[in-house]
Amino acid sequence: MGDRVTFSLSCTACKNRNYHFARGRKKDFKLELNKFCRACGKHTPHKETKE
Repeated sequence: MGDRVTFSLSCTACKNRNYHFARGRKKDFKLELNKFCRACGKHTPHKETKE
């Protein structure tokens, strides 16, 4: 094992960290998805941040 790193997705509107996931360390791009934010109450873009 060893090359898996835990990241979180944070809302771009309120900066709340809503989703957590693990992926390989060698990815050279940041993930950005439209997800539902419970704090905002709507779908907003979420960007990858380190935990």
